[in-house]
Amino acid sequence: MAFFLLGAPIKIVACGVGSGVATKQATSSCSISMPRPFAHCLYELGNLSNLQYLDLGWNNFNIPENIEWLPQLSSLEYLCMTTVNQSKVNNWLHVVNKLPYLTSLYLSSCNLPNIFSVPLVNSSTSLDGLDLSYNSLTSSSSVLEWLFNSNTSIVALDLSYNQFQGLIPDGFSKVNSLAKLYFYKNEFEGGIPKSFGGMCSLEVLDLSLNKISGQLLGIFHNLTGCANHSIESLTFDWNQIMGSLPDITTFPSLRILRLQNNLLKGIVLESLGKQSNLETLYLSGNSLEGVISEAYFSNLTKLKQLGLPNTLVFNFSFDWVPPFQLDGISLRSCQLGPRFPTWLRTQKYYSWIDISNSGISDIMSNSNWIFPPQLEYMNFSFNQISGQIPNLPLEFTSYPIIDLSSNKLEGGIPQFLFESAYLDVSKNMLSGPISALCEVQNGNLNFLVLSNNRLLGQIPDSCWMHLKGLQILNLANNHFHGKIPSSVGFLHGIVTLDLGNNNFSGELPSSLYNCKELIFLNLGYNALAGQIPIWLGTSYPNLIILILRSNHFNGSIPIHLCHLEHLQVLDLALNEISGSIPKCLNNLSALTKEDSPDATIIHSSLETIGRKEQEYKNILGLLKSIDLSSNNLTGWIPGEIVELVGLVSLNLSRNYLTGQITSEIDMLQSLDFLDLSKNQLSGGIPSSLSHIDRLSVLDLSNNNLSGKIPTSPQLDTFNASSYERNPNLCGAPLPNKCSGEEIAQNPAMNGSREHAGMQDEKEGFISMGFYVSVALGFIAGFRGVVGTLVLNMSLRVAFFRFLNDFKDRLYVAISVNMARVQRQLQN
Repeated sequence: MAFFLLGAPIKIVACGVGSGVATKQATSSCSISMPRPFAHCLYELGNLSNLQYLDLGWNNFNIPENIEWLPQLSSLEYLCMTTVNQSKVNNWLHVVNKLPYLTSLYLSSCNLPNIFSVPLVNSSTSLDGLDLSYNSLTSSSSVLEWLFNSNTSIVALDLSYNQFQGLIPDGFSKVNSLAKLYFYKNEFEGGIPKSFGGMCSLEVLDLSLNKISGQLLGIFHNLTGCANHSIESLTFDWNQIMGSLPDITTFPSLRILRLQNNLLKGIVLESLGKQSNLETLYLSGNSLEGVISEAYFSNLTKLKQLGLPNTLVFNFSFDWVPPFQLDGISLRSCQLGPRFPTWLRTQKYYSWIDISNSGISDIMSNSNWIFPPQLEYMNFSFNQISGQIPNLPLEFTSYPIIDLSSNKLEGGIPQFLFESAYLDVSKNMLSGPISALCEVQNGNLNFLVLSNNRLLGQIPDSCWMHLKGLQILNLANNHFHGKIPSSVGFLHGIVTLDLGNNNFSGELPSSLYNCKELIFLNLGYNALAGQIPIWLGTSYPNLIILILRSNHFNGSIPIHLCHLEHLQVLDLALNEISGSIPKCLNNLSALTKEDSPDATIIHSSLETIGRKEQEYKNILGLLKSIDLSSNNLTGWIPGEIVELVGLVSLNLSRNYLTGQITSEIDMLQSLDFLDLSKNQLSGGIPSSLSHIDRLSVLDLSNNNLSGKIPTSPQLDTFNASSYERNPNLCGAPLPNKCSGEEIAQNPAMNGSREHAGMQDEKEGFISMGFYVSVALGFIAGFRGVVGTLVLNMSLRVAFFRFLNDFKDRLYVAISVNMARVQRQLQN
């Protein structure tokens, strides 16, 4: 519900979500139920000539594309149209020019046209704040023409999240009034123009997430003139700036310096400690060297936020008490341990802290200072912190993000932790039930990861209805038992549900039908029974990962699973499923697309990072798998399965499948893993199998296959274990020769091959079981990944980097061992 407030005289009209509205002597109001035409309410309001504040942001009003109605608001001083589509409005600057008292204009996310009409007359000098962020404007935009050729008196200009490229234009220095300039998340490159040194009013310069390069000393030099006396904030995070950190005392008014994730090297000068006005210092993600002592901070009494790289050595006396109280602390991967530093214990007012992977092996018990009530973000993960989490009678003033994962914490989970918005205590030694979860009243928890602990008991059935905002729930690898509570069905917005590797029993509750937003569902490695419900295939239009392996599911595979058009991983292995493989599997659209993982995995709630998005998609390409192994399936392998050209892994082993391997198997060009072993397949191995160049794992053993094994450079790399126990199969690498085959090989060669096989076994040659383990483990290890990525930027980056390295190591291992086999065959 949007609303207008009227006063006498009329001062404020607020339509924006969350608008802070205050007016005196409000005598009437006009409430609009969207999408009622905006013009109707304007008509009801009557004369708006005295209106000073108009906020239409974040609304779906049917606001006319023609904005000629704005000039009648002749007294307007503040105008916000954020997210109001202006893609066809080419005269917005002309209209703004007719508002003589306008000082603040917000046109963020308005789809503004890149080229538009620029007034011939000079712009109004009243405008001092302009926000044009999130509009995809480019370097050819008319905005720059207007800025550089008018006598505008703009003080604050926000051009963040656009598409400006190339060198930063000198023209900005012509706007003498500019005090705050935001270029965050563009594609500017090179250095900073020398002319910026003459911008005597410049106070704030933000160039984060661009392609700024060169020596930091040169950048600082180009800001020397009159600008270095006025500059208060320099933010250059996530660029390519090189060199050492120069003396920053040349900027006597500097309060904020952010240089995270650049290419800085060298030592940090002790003169840094003379910058007495400094409030924010972030140098993390660089390769700065040297020893940092308390002398560096002796004069920084105003310091509120501190982030340092892990390449520095800290040398603080045991009883040092800093002259500051920090609000934000970022010392990730810095070696602070083994005890919690004494100086850190003196910080009572922080709201943001990251000391993950910092070598701390201290005890958490009775460390009440760790959880201040104003906490907003905490990351203590990847340490060796032990002891119990203190059960504090604490009420947070907000709903924090708390990550205590990968430590050695013991005991139960206290109630106050469940009052957060994001809680990850996975990979600890926590034990006992989670009944404290039922005492949560705020219902703001949306990310809960308790996996890889020693938690036990039944999942409470009475508390999930209070957590309707929960999006991620990961309880995997614990000791929970009993039935899955039906109240889980109240989690209508849940995206990831991972209950794998527990001891849940009984049938799936039908209430899960209501969790229609699921993308990832893992119920594997439990004792669940009954038939696979039909609604699994009809209720989850966005499902991408479905893991039900190692349970007691019986009956046939419901054809309704074929409706899951976004599915990339289907794992029903190690159950008691019978019947035939559905022919309709070719309706799994995401698996019919080669090398193009389904984009829906990037859910609307994900804050994707542009630099990692493509890598993310590439990694997901590895996760296209069907595993129906170790069941009681019968009948032929349906020919339609070859239409799943995106499949990377197919495992149908340990069933009772009959018939022949289709001659069109080579359509599966993305296959890296194929296991059809321990079935009753007959006929020959189709020669087309040799056309799958990516195939690195093959197992056709323990069938009734016959004829000669086809040869090719790829198939020749597999040893006898890939084909053994097929009585009528012949040809290399099996010892039995085909009828009529001439023995053209030297007996010494055979002996060499036997010796090579023995040598492989002795040297731990990567066997078929290894690859099976890798494939299954890789898929099982993806449990909860979607959930972990949803809310945590740093975890996403780390995850992508890990998977990319893992992929490289795996392929290197395969290549090395394939080369070893070939060399041994040639000896």
